[in-house]
Amino acid sequence: MTEESVEVIYALDRSELIVGVSAYVERPPEAKKKKTISAFTHANLKRIKEINPDLVLGFSDIQKDIARDLIGEGLNVFIANHRSVEGILNYVQMVGNLIGETAKASEYVKELESKISKARKKASSFKVRPKVYIEEWNEPLICGIQWFSEIVDLCGGEVVHREKSLSSLANGRFLTHEEVIDFDPDIILASWCGKKVDFEHIYNREGYSKISAIQNKQVFELSPEIFLQPGPAPIVSGIDQLLEIFESYQHIVD
Repeated sequence: MTEESVEVIYALDRSELIVGVSAYVERPPEAKKKKTISAFTHANLKRIKEINPDLVLGFSDIQKDIARDLIGEGLNVFIANHRSVEGILNYVQMVGNLIGETAKASEYVKELESKISKARKKASSFKVRPKVYIEEWNEPLICGIQWFSEIVDLCGGEVVHREKSLSSLANGRFLTHEEVIDFDPDIILASWCGKKVDFEHIYNREGYSKISAIQNKQVFELSPEIFLQPGPAPIVSGIDQLLEIFESYQHIVD
């Protein structure tokens, strides 16, 4: 019922096990050909029952009511609720265990850990760690979740709202515009879940002309299907994008 489980199972070369996916699945592209059985906040219980799955995979407390209803229909359900990079790595291993591919999952985790290690090494060569504000939503302002912030950190950024990123609930990550202005981030990374980023809206916010990121035009849109996915995507694809942004920033401050 979410994207990350699909990407993991494809990465473990067991895509034939997948009989239904979320409407939001993007990675890998061929997964979009699978039968759609859910959104994120709701699912088609009748369609799920019809495909008779051995196991239904979901994510977070947001899907708890769907999970309850599916369990009530006699189905096996596994809901993950991780929020960190370490949690993502553990999740990959758990999915591998669940589908009988423990060894493959362990190898895949090692690949992901290697990517993380190389990113840290690259970031250590940067002269400057830019202050970074991550925006997941604009009304109200919601800052980046923990794994997103951790990926930014290991790639060489300094997340200005680190403490709030640790909140497991969205309302614990609310910010005010005054807070963002006071943070004075060097870079703004916007990844709005479900809609395109409105750059004009960000640049023209009251008081934002004082912010370094606005003055230096360092506002970037990042794909939510990569950075807001609690699976391999932010490691496999997100790290490269962030390293490029932070490396380019070094030339601004030279």
